[in-house]
Amino acid sequence: MPTPPQHAPAPPTADREWWRDAVIYQVYVRSFADSDGDGEGDLRGVHDRLGELASLGVDAVWLTPFYVSPLADGGYDVADYRDVDPRFGTLADFDALISRAHELDLRIIIDIVPNHTSSAHAWFRAAVAAEPGSPARSRYIFRPGRGPGGDRPPNNWKSIFGGPAWTRLKRPDGTPEEWYLHLFDAEQPDLDWTNPDVHAEFDDVLRFWLDRGVDGFRIDVAHGMVKDPELPDLPEGQKADLLDGSTQLPYFDQDGVHEIYRRWHGIVGSYPGERALVAEAWVEDADRVARYLRPDELHQAFNFQYLTAGWDPAVLRRVIDGSLAANAAVGAPTTWVLSNHDVTRHPTRFGGGERGLRRARAATLLTLALPGSTYLYQGEELGLPEVTDLPEDALQDPTWLRSGRTERGRDGCRVPLPWEGERPPFGFSPEGGRPWLPMPEEWARYTRESQRRDPDSTLAMYTVALRHRRTAIEAAAGLDWLEAGEGLLAFRRGAGFACAANLGGAPAKVPADALPSAARVLLSSGEVRWEAGALVLPADTAVWLVPEGD
Repeated sequence: MPTPPQHAPAPPTADREWWRDAVIYQVYVRSFADSDGDGEGDLRGVHDRLGELASLGVDAVWLTPFYVSPLADGGYDVADYRDVDPRFGTLADFDALISRAHELDLRIIIDIVPNHTSSAHAWFRAAVAAEPGSPARSRYIFRPGRGPGGDRPPNNWKSIFGGPAWTRLKRPDGTPEEWYLHLFDAEQPDLDWTNPDVHAEFDDVLRFWLDRGVDGFRIDVAHGMVKDPELPDLPEGQKADLLDGSTQLPYFDQDGVHEIYRRWHGIVGSYPGERALVAEAWVEDADRVARYLRPDELHQAFNFQYLTAGWDPAVLRRVIDGSLAANAAVGAPTTWVLSNHDVTRHPTRFGGGERGLRRARAATLLTLALPGSTYLYQGEELGLPEVTDLPEDALQDPTWLRSGRTERGRDGCRVPLPWEGERPPFGFSPEGGRPWLPMPEEWARYTRESQRRDPDSTLAMYTVALRHRRTAIEAAAGLDWLEAGEGLLAFRRGAGFACAANLGGAPAKVPADALPSAARVLLSSGEVRWEAGALVLPADTAVWLVPEGD
């Protein structure tokens, strides 16, 4: 295994706490760019395309897991946290990627998966081979079953992916024995965070990658890890859900997770260059999310309330206000996100087809105008829709099988990116390569190459928006709502910038007092017009405005 570079590549120079207003681009490594023709994206593919992301104008790149893994859950089943899966490259490839990113003033955030390991992890293999009550088993959550002969699971918890959350071990001779907990797939056994070995292991994993120069970690299932020690049954009929809302599930958002993050905060803070910790905390209430962002814990948390708000101006305004207020109370920035690798792409969520794309473009301008940090999911800058008609034999998400083939899962948002050309694989793989998920023929119109030639393309809009975001909006400015008509959201950021978005079904006039003095349109998501001194926004359209002369 290669050792870390003697001097890890220096991160880009910038003001302290760069994450507060950064735009961070999520790379789903397996679907980003394939350098060797095996049909799967890899670290060299990311390395070779980093210039495209720098040209887009993002500040940082988040890489999904590339660790050694059987890929039972897209790499979120980690067998070795300190090495690269051969399908994705080598540690040397990772070091080259970090070095190239920092040359381009891009920061790199990587995933850490602390709630569970792969069942192929050396720890779990040792646990399976060991006896009940042994130290090897104490790193995971093993329990005897209930009922005669222990034939029933220890409790009634269900897997997030469907089916029971417990699997019973069998001896080589077929004798059944203890059960182990897996909130996700059976190949993802949950770790027991009451065990000091687990804490020490992840302390070391963090340092391993910090020594290689990473700029931060995105923490998978950050509201998990700690379970109610009583392992109580859920109320009858309660659905297992990744989003811990009013139900307050006994395996999510337990107080003990905050002790872990205070410890991690100290580790990350001991390194130079302002490294960031980002929580994937599917917690419904903004005040509860903000608890993860207290000054001695994490630096950011994904705003899933915003992602799930839908195309509703009243709901969006309430979520925006609640998020900003909750995070301000702990001195933390707010994040905004519309899509990721776990949810249906937002052009499809917003109605699909041309209407869905119009709404997606408008939502992008609204989102990028808000105070705080924004996360982009690969392909949204191309306007990619969800692929809803993947052949059943191509589906790989564990949800498909665990739901009894009733829920198709998340493969539709993970189809590889189209880069150039007129037919699949559209430059994702070298010519002749067969992508791990099939790419629609009609994606020829979405390729980066074709959109670069079109000044009205979604890619062009993203590129211009990211450039103007740096120069036209005061990063430190708050948000002041402006009174607007039904279906309209309008606000100012400082004295020289305003955003208005028409989420209604008909054209609407933006009130004159909602416009900067002698306003002009800086950027819009669609056609707008001036009518008798008033700005008319078509339905599903957003606009950025600045004073004339700016």
